[in-house]
Amino acid sequence: MSGIVFAIPGDIDAPTGGYGYDRRLLREWREAGIEARHLALPGSFPFPTAENLAATEQLLAATASDDTLLVDGLAYGAFPEALTARFADRLVALVHHPLALETGHSPEASEKLRRSETLALSSARAVIVTSPATKLTLEAEFEVPANKIAVAIPGTDSAPRAQGSGRREALHMLAVGSLIPRKGYGFLVDALASIADRPWTLTIAGSPDHAPATAADLRNSIARAGLADRIAMTGGVGADRLAQLYDESDLFIMSSLYEGYGMVLTEALARGLPIVTTLSGAGAEALPDAAALKVPPGDAAALAKALARLIDAPAERRQRADAAWAAAGDLPRWSETARIVAQACLHDGGRKVG
Repeated sequence: MSGIVFAIPGDIDAPTGGYGYDRRLLREWREAGIEARHLALPGSFPFPTAENLAATEQLLAATASDDTLLVDGLAYGAFPEALTARFADRLVALVHHPLALETGHSPEASEKLRRSETLALSSARAVIVTSPATKLTLEAEFEVPANKIAVAIPGTDSAPRAQGSGRREALHMLAVGSLIPRKGYGFLVDALASIADRPWTLTIAGSPDHAPATAADLRNSIARAGLADRIAMTGGVGADRLAQLYDESDLFIMSSLYEGYGMVLTEALARGLPIVTTLSGAGAEALPDAAALKVPPGDAAALAKALARLIDAPAERRQRADAAWAAAGDLPRWSETARIVAQACLHDGGRKVG
């Protein structure tokens, strides 16, 4: 194989974990001299129109016949059988999160996506996932053989330790992630409403564009709970602004119902932030217990109890922050993530440019 053509639907610059992972692979390959390029696919996936599928086939057909076609799972799981059959000997799927398991689909839509994704994955010559948990899911629920799957855990950049909010009157918390049903923000609002007597504020950084109805419901829930003056929503933010938000926070929260990995958790760990998270994926399970309190997903009462515990106990927060900072040096780096993906695509790690 000559190089990697990385086919990604929609706006690669969108501020989400999945697109961030994709962008970073391309950057690491460029810096390592591995031949790879981005191929933009239509943004209607995972529910493409017939016209978009035809356009996708034309785009893939225009690539060199010896290039590996690495396709982001947001599109790959919706590829019809005829499309995967045409390019089967060149296709590698990157699965961040199985489409059928996305929260918010109707049962009919989930079942249709499950059938589509199972069939499409059977045609890939290799499958890359971002966590061991997703590998097990694909084996158990999507009939993907274990020897066909490579695990490439997201890397983490070294970062300065968070300075904190510097506020004496209230603990400032941060949650990061798109405003979609799977992120469980409704449970977070319920949890915070039950501990409104404590001194806290929260910033939620995440784009409302992927599920506008969910974003509107969240804003309404915050208003009904009387928390509009304590919960700020920034929308999607760039890397510099996100780094500032981490730096100004005293506690990180993830309330997701399910995550393939949960890159924001390691980003928070890298900054030495104490964490309260749901046990919603491999990232949460891998966090040091000394750094994070972990609760069942979808359990607002347990989430409230964990948050109240750390709000009320500054000494414990400091201990957990110290544990997070101590663990930050052992986090995987992006160069290794990119190497694993390139090796799965090209077997030999890729032809070097020049």
